[in-house]
Amino acid sequence: MSSERLLLAIVAVLVAVIVGVAVLWQPDAPAPAAPPTLPAGGEFTLQSADGPVSLKDFRGRVTLLYFGYTYCPDICPTTLSALTAGLAQLTPEERARVAVVFISVDPQRDTPEHLKTYVAFFDPGFVGVTGSPAELGELAGRYGVFYQRQPGGKDDAYIVDHTAETFAVGPDGRLLARMAHGTPPDQVAALIRQYLNQP
Repeated sequence: MSSERLLLAIVAVLVAVIVGVAVLWQPDAPAPAAPPTLPAGGEFTLQSADGPVSLKDFRGRVTLLYFGYTYCPDICPTTLSALTAGLAQLTPEERARVAVVFISVDPQRDTPEHLKTYVAFFDPGFVGVTGSPAELGELAGRYGVFYQRQPGGKDDAYIVDHTAETFAVGPDGRLLARMAHGTPPDQVAALIRQYLNQP
């Protein structure tokens, strides 16, 4: 056999081996990524201008919880505006099955009455609540929320750094998801519909 034919035979065998390996080799598929772990969440009772408000008051609805404060210069109003725009994409029947609760982590300045006025700028159906520092600290811990008053500034002019996610709670009171700050309104509406349509 000539060297040329020998080389072609070797190449043919190598090609056959490679094709065979590609067809027959079935490596273990990588395990799907685990869904992000959610914090415990859970029940609470805080104060609104109209009296105590508990998470259980919204059973049967998808409830969106947002921790912030009314003097927030940008993040809070941006998020509440996105929620308002997302809710506007729902049908009236869907909208009736959604609640939005704004939880102030700045009880020193955010009285229940002030919160009611503030959230009404975005939607009259939004509920504004707050509590004592101890109540808020315990609740924030269960939802994985960070907040801290920044030093400096006058007594009534300070910044509070805080987690900027929105928490989606299902009709049964179970924490279902976290929405990142900056989630566009159409994705807000899509997420709400996803949970409204769950069996």
